[in-house]
Amino acid sequence: MGVVVWELHIAGCQSLKDKRQVVKSLKDRLHQRFNVSAAETGHHDLHQRAEIAVCVVSADRKHAQQVLSSCDTMVEMDGRARIVDSYMTFY
Repeated sequence: MGVVVWELHIAGCQSLKDKRQVVKSLKDRLHQRFNVSAAETGHHDLHQRAEIAVCVVSADRKHAQQVLSSCDTMVEMDGRARIVDSYMTFY
């Protein structure tokens, strides 16, 4: 099992509703494209900050790492959010 957590800056959000639209879209796209579990895990009350965690379950660590790296690339390429910090953990 592997987990990646991103600390994101979402520029241009003037309300929590704006932020929720970006976060929900990211979570949905991650789930649909990579079949991972995704959740907002921090900064719920800030307009331009978000923490999103993604988990993948696999018997093969290499496979889990490839999936999480692909997720990382997708989030990095998304123009609506900038990665401030991230970390990956395997169990």
